[in-house]
Amino acid sequence: MVALRRLLKKRALAPLLARAQAMLGPGWQAAILEASAQTPPPGCRLEPLRLEGTLLGYLVLTPPADANDTDDIRPDLPQMARFVADCLESIIDGEALRRTLAGETLTKYREISMLHRATLGLNGSLRPKDVAQALLDECRRGELPAEVGMVFLHVPGESTFTPVCAYGDAVACTLDRVADSALFRDICASQKGEIVNDLPADSRWAGEAPLSSLLLSPLVSASRCIGMLVLGGPTPMLFEASHLQYIGTLATVAGIAMGNALHFDAIQTLINSLMQALATAIDARDPFTAGHSQRVARLGVALARTVHFDASYFPEVTFTPSDLEELLYAGLLHDVGKIGIREEVLTKATRLSAGAMQIIGQRLALLGLSTGQDQTDNFEALCRINAAGTVTAEDAALVAHIAALEIRFGKTVLPLLEPEETACLLIARGNLTPEERLEIERHPAESHRILQHIPFPENMQRLLPIISQHHERLDGSGYPGRLQDADILLQSRIIAIVDIYDAITMARHYKPALPREKALGVLWQEARAGRIDARLVQLLNDNIDAVECDCARLEQRLDLRDFLTSPSESRT
Repeated sequence: MVALRRLLKKRALAPLLARAQAMLGPGWQAAILEASAQTPPPGCRLEPLRLEGTLLGYLVLTPPADANDTDDIRPDLPQMARFVADCLESIIDGEALRRTLAGETLTKYREISMLHRATLGLNGSLRPKDVAQALLDECRRGELPAEVGMVFLHVPGESTFTPVCAYGDAVACTLDRVADSALFRDICASQKGEIVNDLPADSRWAGEAPLSSLLLSPLVSASRCIGMLVLGGPTPMLFEASHLQYIGTLATVAGIAMGNALHFDAIQTLINSLMQALATAIDARDPFTAGHSQRVARLGVALARTVHFDASYFPEVTFTPSDLEELLYAGLLHDVGKIGIREEVLTKATRLSAGAMQIIGQRLALLGLSTGQDQTDNFEALCRINAAGTVTAEDAALVAHIAALEIRFGKTVLPLLEPEETACLLIARGNLTPEERLEIERHPAESHRILQHIPFPENMQRLLPIISQHHERLDGSGYPGRLQDADILLQSRIIAIVDIYDAITMARHYKPALPREKALGVLWQEARAGRIDARLVQLLNDNIDAVECDCARLEQRLDLRDFLTSPSESRT
């Protein structure tokens, strides 16, 4: 109970007591006495002061010192004393009401302040785990009598609830087993929070965990229970209705925030799946490049993570989860422009097709018949040259010699090799003609043309430049823009290196898969020639085990924020 002196402020009490003393006459004194105070001197008139029936104190009227009998001096003293007491009680009632309203206002203010803070915290992220952690943090600020707490989320497409985060010794309390109880299922179905201070006495509890009390509040979004907040402890505790109301307010905000986060997560999963499907469709045109885009994407993100933690070559560079996501999508889509490349060029394994070589073989057979000289060795040599990665000077001389041969039938003269066939067989490196190489080199620009109309989010504004530049080289020998050094994004340099690395370590039409040591050797050749970033090659070389380990981890559809902060298994 509030003390009487707090309900009777001096500014209201003093004038009323002064008026009472004036009405009583000279020598009279009026004062207030707390109910717990000492007994007043004898001869005083005491009038009780109450608030809603509860005694708070007394109005004390003290007569003049020379008075013998107060009733004889003032026969109307009882009425006057009661009148003054009634006036004081009116003041007390008003002050008590004011205090009650002030207390309720303060409570509401605190609730609104808490709700505002919670709204900012709970809506500060679109990651379900972050929302769940923010909810638990708010619960811990609320001074609730809970020793442990845990947030469960409903797994889409399943009937189970999975623990997301917790505080306290949740493991020892096996708080995750609460989800197996009938109590948990009942609250999910009713979508109404409950307090159970005596768990053993509840028929819906079968001792799933060593707990004595629980407060459970469902997280509801769009009329669907998407999660559950569970607070409690192994020792008996007393949750009150105010605690449930407080938690219910938090859970309402958290339910909306969690629904948004889960919806965003589902959209991200859908986008990622579509990107993966598109990359798979691109790679499917050539069975030898199946999975190439996915591997380049994962290797690129893994190498970027190494750059992020590096303090030697890139101390000023840091990547955010959004940066890694942008790089992941750039890797997945870096070859989307190959959709516009003719399949016979894209999958070309030799300088001349099998059909063209068959015709050349028939010409050599005719030449052998007409001259009596066996041409099998020449044909086998041409087949070897046709499939070789490079053409030596001796090979070029042999092709020129064979090209000079003619088949004569009377006056008809047929060249053994057509000029176009000779030109193809004399391609010094690779198997593409200059025209075909230009067609292949068009694919970065074609990727830009295809993707430029997609409204990528703000955190992916560099995605198109990364894709467009992944075949540029530091010395200006790349394509399509012949960009140099500082004009090429770091992300594009990363994609360029892992693109080469994967192309070498995977089998292609024109070559077998080579070991990673060979791939690193090729990358060093390119770096020493000034075409690719030597710092990135050094990092890849020094951390190849970690990069490949991280690449494998990314196959599990990791959250990139967790991937960026968690240690690589090869480094632990």
